[in-house]
Amino acid sequence: MRVPLLAALVIGVDQLTKYWAVTRLRPTGPVSVIPGYFDLCYVENQGAAWGMFAGHQVFLIAFSLMTLVFLLWKRRQLFQPLWGSTLTMALLFGGITGNLIDRIRVNYVIDFLDFHWKAAHFPAFNVADASICCGVFLFIATQWHHERKQAVTR
Repeated sequence: MRVPLLAALVIGVDQLTKYWAVTRLRPTGPVSVIPGYFDLCYVENQGAAWGMFAGHQVFLIAFSLMTLVFLLWKRRQLFQPLWGSTLTMALLFGGITGNLIDRIRVNYVIDFLDFHWKAAHFPAFNVADASICCGVFLFIATQWHHERKQAVTR
């Protein structure tokens, strides 16, 4: 029961921050938080990570839905033996769903976190993207830890 509640929290924070970006950043333009390094700016991302598959919303929606179904179907095999599995699943489900809501509702994903150094910009992202990245990192780290632990006990 904790996974759905935590995923809903991720989705809620993601959607609230995107609403804030639409209502505050879109009309006024970028806001420098740490000059030269970090800005808040409104971006309409019509693709996936780094704008890949831009303009292929049907594919991206289908891929997101298939990923959610796969993660639900294989959740016991993928997550059960791992510590932190509740948080890992919540971050992945919440992040994927947060971006899926945007794709279905407005046909693009709203990004607003912009890190840069001089002329080099990391692609803008949002809370859902950060949740997915943290969930993937946590999955890899806990999988690695689990496998090392299994090797020691053999």
